[in-house]
Amino acid sequence: MAVNEEHLKRVLDEIRPNLQADGGDLTFVGVDDDGVVQLELQGACAGCPMSSMTLSMGIERVLKEHVAGVTRVEAVNDTGGMDELYDEYAPF
Repeated sequence: MAVNEEHLKRVLDEIRPNLQADGGDLTFVGVDDDGVVQLELQGACAGCPMSSMTLSMGIERVLKEHVAGVTRVEAVNDTGGMDELYDEYAPF
């Protein structure tokens, strides 16, 4: 079953204030044919050691419950070019 992206985005918009309250946020990256939703965690969520738990026990649970066809949620890290900065200083 194909995931309705508009409905998925509405549900994510309802989740977002909970993340923002702790200094984090998320961006919808995409959803594949198997119902795997890709999200980019941002702000405090991006570096948080509990982000995998937030993703699976929080966001994934809510999406599976409210959006038909969602099978899994995974984080996609976008370093925003920071990996190039680190490569520049790799010898140190």
